[in-house]
Amino acid sequence: MKRTKLMQVAAVAGALFLAGCTSHITKTEKFSGFLGDYSGLKEVKTASGTPVLRWIDPSFKKENYSYIKYEPIKFYPEPQPTEQISKETLQGVLDYANSRMKPALAERLPLTDHAGPRTLIFKGAITGVDTSAEGLQFYEVIPVALVIAGTETATGHRTRDTEVYFEGELIDSATGKPVIKVVRKGFGKQVSNDTQKVTANDLKVVVDSLANDTKLFNE
Repeated sequence: MKRTKLMQVAAVAGALFLAGCTSHITKTEKFSGFLGDYSGLKEVKTASGTPVLRWIDPSFKKENYSYIKYEPIKFYPEPQPTEQISKETLQGVLDYANSRMKPALAERLPLTDHAGPRTLIFKGAITGVDTSAEGLQFYEVIPVALVIAGTETATGHRTRDTEVYFEGELIDSATGKPVIKVVRKGFGKQVSNDTQKVTANDLKVVVDSLANDTKLFNE
């Protein structure tokens, strides 16, 4: 009887801890202010199955546009390097993002240097690069393992996720108003603890996924 109750307690504890696992959607407290207005964003899945927050103007019609003016992706706000994520890593991610996103958008519509008629203006920003303790796995959700996992997290030895946050929008050049907004969180390669250096190569998979979904977007 006591064993059954213990198992029930463990199950409840497990559910609570699993609920606290790493979110794959950007939480509101992580919104940077780059987009200005975040109302209307809804959780959807991209062509690759990645969950994102997105808003599309109900009156948007892609056939109304013939060109895209690409404004280089930037940091917003300006990031502060850490011992784990260096200035070189941050710059490497930004450079790689621009090298992949510009041709990805060019596959959708021809690029132009000026915001003339029938033109969409692309604006995007990397709004965060971070590491966080990996969410607990189901096999860890037992009392003893929870204690071990908690100790590992407190001492910095627990495996950590690498995360990149992106916000972007397409603006109608004629009206100056956004027609599409996206807020996205991506995961790079994991690092073994909170002291292992994060490299730009560790984060390239996030940019690759973003670029591929841009090419596959069909709305």
